[in-house]
Amino acid sequence: MKYALSTIKGGSYKVLFSNEAYIELNKLLESESYSTIFILVDSNTKQHCLPLFLNYFSKLNACPVLVIRAGEENKHLETCQKVWEQLSQLGADRKSLLINLGGGVVSDLGGFIAGAFKRGIDFVNVPTTLLSMVDASVGGKTGVNLGSLKNQIGIITHPQLVIIDVLYLETLPENEYKSGYAEMLKHGIIKDKDYFEELSQFKSLKNSDIENYIHHSVEIKNKVVSQDPYESNLRKILNFGHTLGHAVETHFLTQPEKNTLLHGEAIAIGMITESYLATKLCGLSIDSAEQIKKVFLSIFSKVSFTQNDLEGIIELLKYDKKNSHGKVKFVLIQKIGKPSIDVEIPSNLIVHAFHYYEKD
Repeated sequence: MKYALSTIKGGSYKVLFSNEAYIELNKLLESESYSTIFILVDSNTKQHCLPLFLNYFSKLNACPVLVIRAGEENKHLETCQKVWEQLSQLGADRKSLLINLGGGVVSDLGGFIAGAFKRGIDFVNVPTTLLSMVDASVGGKTGVNLGSLKNQIGIITHPQLVIIDVLYLETLPENEYKSGYAEMLKHGIIKDKDYFEELSQFKSLKNSDIENYIHHSVEIKNKVVSQDPYESNLRKILNFGHTLGHAVETHFLTQPEKNTLLHGEAIAIGMITESYLATKLCGLSIDSAEQIKKVFLSIFSKVSFTQNDLEGIIELLKYDKKNSHGKVKFVLIQKIGKPSIDVEIPSNLIVHAFHYYEKD
């Protein structure tokens, strides 16, 4: 399937692809006369992606580069404070521009830093991982974790521009690529059955159509957030797999004896378990749940959970951002391509969902 790589208009900003994106960024830099330009990277993107970016923009070689430590564990207010202090020391003002060059952590944290600094400066996102291209690039959600609790502090604020260039993906480890692929599969599950089925046969990064798939995922997410920018209703569907997935991800972050999970690895578990819940509460056929389970387990290795793990994960659900009036609210699906929002789940069913996940 081929998708047109047209510019995607996300309200006040544009998502552009490859060379057209760099042309548009040049126009922005020329038209806005920014007082200073800063580039935010993490320790990985400084090494692997900054040289490629500066190849396109050699005139930015002299711009200050602000470096944060890579990893979800560094997505917190202390990191923001260090960057705000650097911006102040380097003379940033309200006419400065921050270019966020990196994955989801850099995109989320950088947008929050820009949105809060001097009550808001302009920023541009240059996502460099598949996950950040198809997820963090659209919708304006920014923020940081509060301790181990994901994305508890943040604001909705939009970049001036989003640049998507698949050349950055060539430096991406396979597990990071798969992490982003899980989000693309989610877009199909909630909105486009044909897209889900096409992605069900795993497409490697070397697949020549990957840019088309990225574009289609961005289109799907953009249509949803354009209709519901502040997640009062429709936008909640983007959280399919994330209620349990985020709890799993957070739990593993807090257990020193366990290997941490990437976002996509955790939400893959969330989508399998929440598909099981959908068979009990939303009429999803068991065949569809089995199809979803088979697809994700063909990409990701199965993870084991102890009884203590399940108790810890269920306890974490009370911190989910979709909750209201003390009730945990899930996004489930009636069928592939048709979601349901604000579904309340009995705790005993959650345990059964994990048993379903672990069962061969």
